[in-house]
Amino acid sequence: MDPTASPAIDFATFVLSLRTGALVNLGEVEGATSESLAVRLAHARQTIDILAMLEQKTRGNLTGEEERLLHEVLVDLRLRAVKASREG
Repeated sequence: MDPTASPAIDFATFVLSLRTGALVNLGEVEGATSESLAVRLAHARQTIDILAMLEQKTRGNLTGEEERLLHEVLVDLRLRAVKASREG
């Protein structure tokens, strides 16, 4: 196995990648180039909106596991965004 090779991209990897980006923008995860945990709520909300659109557009075309993952990620990120907006 080549440690420099990119991992295979599937639906779950894609959703989790978007989740990570949203967490960075919510200031909960440090980004690769950021020195501090800055909150960029508008950017996080945009990613949440993208995930919501993805959920809507893929309805009926996902496996049960993919649907659950996407739904759980959306619920979690929405709650975190509300918390961040109240704190900020």
